[in-house]
Amino acid sequence: MPGPLVEPIPGHPAAVARTSRRGFPERSLVVADYHAGIEAGLRYERGVELPSKAAVRRERLLSLLDRTDADRLVVLGDLGHRIGDPKGDEAEELREFADAVADRAELTVVPGNHDGGLAAFFGDDVEVTDPAGVRLGDVGFCHGHTWPSREVLAADVVCSAHEHPAVRLEDEVGGARKERVWLRGTLAPEVFAEHYEVDPAEVTRADAELVVFPAFNDTSGGTWVNVPGQGFLSPFLPDGLADGEAYLLDGTRLGDYRNV
Repeated sequence: MPGPLVEPIPGHPAAVARTSRRGFPERSLVVADYHAGIEAGLRYERGVELPSKAAVRRERLLSLLDRTDADRLVVLGDLGHRIGDPKGDEAEELREFADAVADRAELTVVPGNHDGGLAAFFGDDVEVTDPAGVRLGDVGFCHGHTWPSREVLAADVVCSAHEHPAVRLEDEVGGARKERVWLRGTLAPEVFAEHYEVDPAEVTRADAELVVFPAFNDTSGGTWVNVPGQGFLSPFLPDGLADGEAYLLDGTRLGDYRNV
């Protein structure tokens, strides 16, 4: 009996999806918000000096590809960190990343708001989709910084990113920690129907699912979904996630993310 279309890998900000391409079934490893070159970006943007974790990031991802025996790697946007053309350390990391993945799997990148120069940078070597996303079989993929296409919304499960969702957890003595989380629930058709000015039944299935991925990069910040005053970045969140629940990376279910 087939499992879920999208199944998170316990302990990791990554999932395996049952996808297909040109009618052939595939097993896809899916990650989001890789942010190659973030250390160089933080040095330039904020004057923060951090040692590069490029090799660590790459090895973490390659080990997941090997472990899952995936046919394809799907990156849900912000593969790079620089907004614009990749340069310097980031460009080097991206080339090494793409070369290493090519030895193991096909690579599909759904561009995010940080990936404006990726298509030109990679040329024909890497598939960089339309920013509105791509559908691979019964699963749709988008970054989440803009509205997903109608084709993506017609999938059984829509995977999104961009938010780097996290929760603030406090203990009984007042200590607090930040934990990356998955957000998962029913996709609200009426929200997307209003944007496209059509009937909700024309947009998506009534039971379609929306999955918001945690960031793969553990250095990047994110949206604290259970802290008052924290706003979402995506134009379709939080309203587009009708009954969203939060899950820790280890699979622990936290319940309604708004009441964690």
